[in-house]
Amino acid sequence: MEERYIDLHTHTVCSDGSMTPAELVRHAKASGLSAVAVSDHDTADGVKEAMAVGKEIGIEVVPAIELSAISDTETHILGYFIDPDSEALVKAVDNIRAIRTQRIGETCEMLEKYNIHVTLDEVKAKAGGGILCRAHIAKLMTEKGYSESPKAAFNEWLNVGCPCYSESQALTDTEAVELIRAAGGDAYLAHLHLTKKSGEDLDAFVKHLVDAGLTGIEGYYTDYTTEMAGIYRGLAGKYNLKISGGTDFHGSFKPHIRIGKGLGEMTIPYTVLEEMKKR
Repeated sequence: MEERYIDLHTHTVCSDGSMTPAELVRHAKASGLSAVAVSDHDTADGVKEAMAVGKEIGIEVVPAIELSAISDTETHILGYFIDPDSEALVKAVDNIRAIRTQRIGETCEMLEKYNIHVTLDEVKAKAGGGILCRAHIAKLMTEKGYSESPKAAFNEWLNVGCPCYSESQALTDTEAVELIRAAGGDAYLAHLHLTKKSGEDLDAFVKHLVDAGLTGIEGYYTDYTTEMAGIYRGLAGKYNLKISGGTDFHGSFKPHIRIGKGLGEMTIPYTVLEEMKKR
Protein backbone atom coordinates (compact mmCIF):
# COMPACT_ATOMS: atom_id res chain seq x y z
CA MET A 1 0.00 0.00 0.00
CA GLU A 2 1.34 3.43 -0.97
CA GLU A 3 2.35 5.64 1.97
CA ARG A 4 0.25 8.75 2.49
CA TYR A 5 1.55 12.02 3.89
CA ILE A 6 0.15 15.05 5.70
CA ASP A 7 0.93 18.58 6.88
CA LEU A 8 -0.88 19.77 10.00
CA HIS A 9 0.67 23.23 10.46
CA THR A 10 -0.02 25.77 7.70
CA HIS A 11 -1.07 29.40 7.39
CA THR A 12 -3.23 31.36 4.94
CA VAL A 13 -4.04 35.01 4.22
CA CYS A 14 -6.38 34.85 7.22
CA SER A 15 -3.21 35.31 9.32
CA ASP A 16 0.32 35.53 7.91
CA GLY A 17 0.34 33.23 4.90
CA SER A 18 0.28 34.26 1.25
CA MET A 19 -2.37 31.83 -0.06
CA THR A 20 -6.11 31.90 0.42
CA PRO A 21 -7.53 28.85 2.22
CA ALA A 22 -8.76 27.48 -1.11
CA GLU A 23 -5.38 28.02 -2.77
CA LEU A 24 -3.55 26.35 0.09
CA VAL A 25 -5.77 23.27 0.02
CA ARG A 26 -5.37 22.95 -3.73
CA HIS A 27 -1.60 23.38 -3.34
CA ALA A 28 -1.54 20.64 -0.71
CA LYS A 29 -3.46 18.31 -3.02
CA ALA A 30 -1.17 19.12 -5.96
CA SER A 31 1.85 18.44 -3.73
CA GLY A 32 0.63 14.91 -3.12
CA LEU A 33 -0.66 15.26 0.43
CA SER A 34 -3.60 13.25 1.73
CA ALA A 35 -4.50 15.65 4.54
CA VAL A 36 -3.76 19.22 5.58
CA ALA A 37 -4.69 21.40 8.54
CA VAL A 38 -5.34 25.11 8.14
CA SER A 39 -4.02 26.43 11.46
CA ASP A 40 -3.99 30.21 11.24
CA HIS A 41 -2.78 32.39 14.08
CA ASP A 42 -5.59 33.27 16.48
CA THR A 43 -8.39 32.86 13.94
CA ALA A 44 -10.48 30.10 12.38
CA ASP A 45 -11.83 32.34 9.62
CA GLY A 46 -10.38 30.20 6.82
CA VAL A 47 -11.41 26.80 8.12
CA LYS A 48 -14.83 26.42 6.51
CA GLU A 49 -13.60 27.58 3.09
CA ALA A 50 -10.69 25.14 3.31
CA MET A 51 -12.93 22.24 4.31
CA ALA A 52 -15.39 22.94 1.50
CA VAL A 53 -12.62 22.94 -1.11
CA GLY A 54 -11.08 19.84 0.43
CA LYS A 55 -14.35 17.99 0.09
CA GLU A 56 -14.68 19.17 -3.49
CA ILE A 57 -11.23 18.07 -4.68
CA GLY A 58 -10.70 15.03 -2.44
CA ILE A 59 -8.23 15.95 0.29
CA GLU A 60 -8.90 15.72 4.01
CA VAL A 61 -8.86 19.09 5.79
CA VAL A 62 -8.46 19.18 9.57
CA PRO A 63 -10.10 22.24 11.22
CA ALA A 64 -7.42 23.91 13.32
CA ILE A 65 -6.08 27.08 14.92
CA GLU A 66 -2.76 28.21 16.42
CA LEU A 67 -3.19 30.29 19.57
CA SER A 68 -0.46 32.57 20.88
CA ALA A 69 0.08 32.63 24.64
CA ILE A 70 1.71 34.98 27.11
CA SER A 71 5.32 33.88 27.51
CA ASP A 72 8.81 35.21 28.09
CA THR A 73 9.78 33.39 24.89
CA GLU A 74 7.33 31.89 22.36
CA THR A 75 4.47 29.63 23.35
CA HIS A 76 1.93 28.61 20.73
CA ILE A 77 -0.83 26.05 21.22
CA LEU A 78 -2.28 24.26 18.21
CA GLY A 79 -5.94 23.27 18.35
CA TYR A 80 -7.15 20.40 16.15
CA PHE A 81 -10.70 19.22 15.36
CA ILE A 82 -12.14 22.52 16.57
CA ASP A 83 -15.63 23.80 15.82
CA PRO A 84 -14.90 27.12 14.05
CA ASP A 85 -18.39 28.34 14.99
CA SER A 86 -17.94 27.60 18.69
CA GLU A 87 -19.43 30.48 20.68
CA ALA A 88 -16.52 30.42 23.11
CA LEU A 89 -13.99 30.54 20.30
CA VAL A 90 -15.73 33.30 18.33
CA LYS A 91 -16.00 35.48 21.44
CA ALA A 92 -12.37 34.91 22.41
CA VAL A 93 -11.06 35.59 18.92
CA ASP A 94 -12.77 38.99 18.88
CA ASN A 95 -10.80 39.93 22.01
CA ILE A 96 -7.60 38.40 20.67
CA ARG A 97 -7.94 40.43 17.46
CA ALA A 98 -8.14 43.64 19.52
CA ILE A 99 -5.06 42.71 21.56
CA ARG A 100 -3.17 41.82 18.37
CA THR A 101 -3.98 45.24 16.92
CA GLN A 102 -2.64 46.81 20.11
CA ARG A 103 0.51 44.68 19.86
CA ILE A 104 1.17 45.63 16.25
CA GLY A 105 0.61 49.30 17.09
CA GLU A 106 3.19 49.04 19.89
CA THR A 107 5.67 47.43 17.49
CA CYS A 108 5.18 50.20 14.92
CA GLU A 109 5.78 52.82 17.62
CA MET A 110 8.99 51.11 18.71
CA LEU A 111 10.21 50.86 15.12
CA GLU A 112 9.53 54.57 14.63
CA LYS A 113 12.06 55.34 17.38
CA TYR A 114 14.68 53.72 15.15
CA ASN A 115 13.51 55.72 12.10
CA ILE A 116 11.82 52.66 10.63
CA HIS A 117 8.56 54.03 9.30
CA VAL A 118 5.83 51.37 9.20
CA THR A 119 2.35 52.46 10.25
CA LEU A 120 -0.53 50.50 11.72
CA ASP A 121 -2.69 51.46 8.73
CA GLU A 122 -0.08 50.02 6.36
CA VAL A 123 -0.04 46.77 8.33
CA LYS A 124 -3.84 46.59 8.19
CA ALA A 125 -3.73 47.09 4.43
CA LYS A 126 -1.07 44.38 4.06
CA ALA A 127 -3.17 41.98 6.17
CA GLY A 128 -6.18 42.58 3.92
CA GLY A 129 -8.72 42.08 6.66
CA GLY A 130 -6.97 39.11 8.26
CA ILE A 131 -5.40 38.90 11.71
CA LEU A 132 -2.51 41.37 12.07
CA CYS A 133 0.86 39.62 12.41
CA ARG A 134 4.52 40.47 12.76
CA ALA A 135 5.05 38.88 9.35
CA HIS A 136 3.10 41.73 7.77
CA ILE A 137 5.47 44.23 9.41
CA ALA A 138 8.48 42.19 8.26
CA LYS A 139 7.13 42.16 4.71
CA LEU A 140 6.67 45.94 4.75
CA MET A 141 10.14 46.48 6.20
CA THR A 142 11.58 44.44 3.34
CA GLU A 143 9.56 46.24 0.68
CA LYS A 144 10.67 49.61 2.08
CA GLY A 145 14.33 48.62 2.17
CA TYR A 146 14.76 48.53 5.94
CA SER A 147 15.62 44.81 5.88
CA GLU A 148 17.08 42.42 3.35
CA SER A 149 14.29 39.91 3.90
CA PRO A 150 11.36 39.23 6.24
CA LYS A 151 13.54 36.69 8.05
CA ALA A 152 16.21 39.36 8.60
CA ALA A 153 13.57 41.76 9.92
CA PHE A 154 12.50 39.16 12.48
CA ASN A 155 16.05 38.30 13.49
CA GLU A 156 17.15 41.93 13.93
CA TRP A 157 14.00 43.67 15.12
CA LEU A 158 10.88 41.57 15.74
CA ASN A 159 11.81 38.33 17.52
CA VAL A 160 11.84 37.81 21.28
CA GLY A 161 14.72 39.77 22.77
CA CYS A 162 14.95 42.15 19.81
CA PRO A 163 14.51 45.95 20.15
CA CYS A 164 10.96 46.11 18.78
CA TYR A 165 9.37 42.97 20.20
CA SER A 166 6.02 43.53 21.94
CA GLU A 167 5.01 41.04 24.63
CA SER A 168 1.27 41.84 24.48
CA GLN A 169 -0.85 38.67 24.22
CA ALA A 170 -4.46 37.93 25.09
CA LEU A 171 -4.24 34.44 26.62
CA THR A 172 -2.17 32.53 29.15
CA ASP A 173 -0.95 29.10 28.07
CA THR A 174 -3.56 27.32 30.17
CA GLU A 175 -6.32 29.62 28.88
CA ALA A 176 -5.30 28.69 25.33
CA VAL A 177 -5.58 24.98 26.13
CA GLU A 178 -8.94 25.50 27.84
CA LEU A 179 -10.30 27.55 24.92
CA ILE A 180 -9.39 24.85 22.41
CA ARG A 181 -11.15 22.25 24.55
CA ALA A 182 -14.19 24.54 24.89
CA ALA A 183 -14.29 24.69 21.09
CA GLY A 184 -14.44 20.88 20.94
CA GLY A 185 -10.79 20.48 19.97
CA ASP A 186 -7.58 18.87 21.17
CA ALA A 187 -4.65 21.06 22.26
CA TYR A 188 -1.06 20.40 21.13
CA LEU A 189 2.06 22.34 22.12
CA ALA A 190 3.65 23.71 18.94
CA HIS A 191 7.36 23.91 17.96
CA LEU A 192 8.73 23.14 21.41
CA HIS A 193 12.22 24.49 20.66
CA LEU A 194 10.84 28.05 20.43
CA THR A 195 9.87 27.92 24.10
CA LYS A 196 13.65 28.01 24.74
CA LYS A 197 13.11 25.44 27.50
CA SER A 198 15.05 22.23 27.89
CA GLY A 199 15.71 19.47 30.38
CA GLU A 200 13.78 19.74 33.65
CA ASP A 201 12.34 23.14 32.72
CA LEU A 202 10.76 21.78 29.55
CA ASP A 203 9.55 18.68 31.35
CA ALA A 204 7.89 20.81 34.04
CA PHE A 205 6.33 23.08 31.41
CA VAL A 206 4.82 20.16 29.52
CA LYS A 207 3.53 18.68 32.80
CA HIS A 208 1.97 22.07 33.62
CA LEU A 209 0.08 22.02 30.31
CA VAL A 210 -0.88 18.36 30.69
CA ASP A 211 -2.55 19.28 33.98
CA ALA A 212 -4.52 21.94 32.06
CA GLY A 213 -5.74 19.42 29.48
CA LEU A 214 -3.01 19.23 26.83
CA THR A 215 -3.57 16.35 24.39
CA GLY A 216 -0.25 16.26 22.57
CA ILE A 217 2.87 17.93 21.24
CA GLU A 218 4.22 18.73 17.80
CA GLY A 219 6.54 15.81 17.22
CA TYR A 220 7.43 16.62 13.60
CA TYR A 221 8.50 20.16 12.67
CA THR A 222 10.57 21.88 10.00
CA ASP A 223 13.37 23.11 12.28
CA TYR A 224 13.72 20.08 14.56
CA THR A 225 17.02 18.26 14.61
CA THR A 226 16.96 14.48 15.04
CA GLU A 227 17.98 15.02 18.67
CA MET A 228 15.16 17.51 19.31
CA ALA A 229 12.56 15.21 17.78
CA GLY A 230 13.77 12.35 19.96
CA ILE A 231 13.58 14.40 23.15
CA TYR A 232 10.11 15.77 22.38
CA ARG A 233 8.68 12.41 21.41
CA GLY A 234 10.21 11.02 24.60
CA LEU A 235 8.23 13.60 26.57
CA ALA A 236 5.12 12.58 24.68
CA GLY A 237 5.68 9.00 25.78
CA LYS A 238 6.36 10.01 29.37
CA TYR A 239 3.08 11.92 29.67
CA ASN A 240 1.00 9.68 27.39
CA LEU A 241 0.61 12.46 24.84
CA LYS A 242 -0.15 12.15 21.15
CA ILE A 243 2.05 13.76 18.52
CA SER A 244 1.21 15.98 15.56
CA GLY A 245 3.41 17.27 12.79
CA GLY A 246 3.67 20.10 10.32
CA THR A 247 5.95 22.39 8.35
CA ASP A 248 4.67 25.84 9.40
CA PHE A 249 4.05 26.60 5.73
CA HIS A 250 3.41 30.31 4.94
CA GLY A 251 3.65 30.32 1.14
CA SER A 252 5.74 33.17 -0.28
CA PHE A 253 6.11 34.75 3.18
CA LYS A 254 8.49 31.88 4.03
CA PRO A 255 9.49 30.62 0.57
CA HIS A 256 12.18 28.30 1.96
CA ILE A 257 9.49 26.11 3.59
CA ARG A 258 7.72 23.66 1.28
CA ILE A 259 4.31 22.30 2.17
CA GLY A 260 4.62 18.75 3.46
CA LYS A 261 8.43 18.86 3.13
CA GLY A 262 9.65 21.77 5.24
CA LEU A 263 13.27 22.64 4.45
CA GLY A 264 13.96 19.47 2.52
CA GLU A 265 12.61 15.98 2.56
CA MET A 266 10.72 15.82 5.86
CA THR A 267 7.62 13.65 5.62
CA ILE A 268 4.81 13.14 8.11
CA PRO A 269 2.95 9.85 7.65
CA TYR A 270 -0.83 9.74 7.64
CA THR A 271 -0.66 7.31 10.57
CA VAL A 272 0.09 10.36 12.76
CA LEU A 273 -3.33 11.77 11.95
CA GLU A 274 -4.96 8.37 12.42
CA GLU A 275 -3.65 8.27 15.99
CA MET A 276 -4.75 11.86 16.61
CA LYS A 277 -8.30 10.98 15.55
CA LYS A 278 -8.58 8.29 18.22
CA ARG A 279 -10.20 10.68 20.68
